[in-house]
Amino acid sequence: MRVWCIAVGLSLGLMAAPTFAQTAATQKPAEPAPPARTAPPAVTAAKPEPPMPFPEGAKVAYIDIQRIAAESAPGRASSARVQALVKQKQAQGAVKAKQLQEDQQKLQQSGSVMSDSARDKLQQQVEQEQVDAQRFQQDAQREIQDLQQDLQQQFEKKLMPVIQQVVTEKGVQVLLSRGDAGIVWASPSLDLTDEVIRKLDAATAKPPALKPPLR
Repeated sequence: MRVWCIAVGLSLGLMAAPTFAQTAATQKPAEPAPPARTAPPAVTAAKPEPPMPFPEGAKVAYIDIQRIAAESAPGRASSARVQALVKQKQAQGAVKAKQLQEDQQKLQQSGSVMSDSARDKLQQQVEQEQVDAQRFQQDAQREIQDLQQDLQQQFEKKLMPVIQQVVTEKGVQVLLSRGDAGIVWASPSLDLTDEVIRKLDAATAKPPALKPPLR
């Protein structure tokens, strides 16, 4: 079952700082302040509607697996681990890219005044750094993909027993995945996503640490 996916991309190049256009504000003569007006009464925000109860006797239901992966505690924890690894690899790649850029500039600006042996040595160093950067990017992408697959398998092992528990309690005979089943429309009352998220969080929550007994 294809449960979730986090698309990531690695870039070893350094990102340029954003440029902001500055526009001088046109000065206008001061105008007299308009007369004070009575503030309109505050509008009370509408309360969210309570979830619709699951229809009694319904045999078909659906869930949004992407929502479960994005909103449940195990899904958020897995996403955080992947993003942490991505940031780590991007930082390491930026260091390599900076070193390569500096050596390329040195070769371009000072290569003509170097001795033949020094220039050849620097040229070989630049070529090796280019190869290392490409290999690092490939290895980093593979490491991230391996982590994603491992976390997805762990997530599925936690999710499937919860789904089985929910459909058993509801007496559901067919459970559809909203993103994969091609559902055009279905009553929101048949959506069991929120219940699956609640039960998944409860099933994977760590028990509170026990305090040592008082002496």
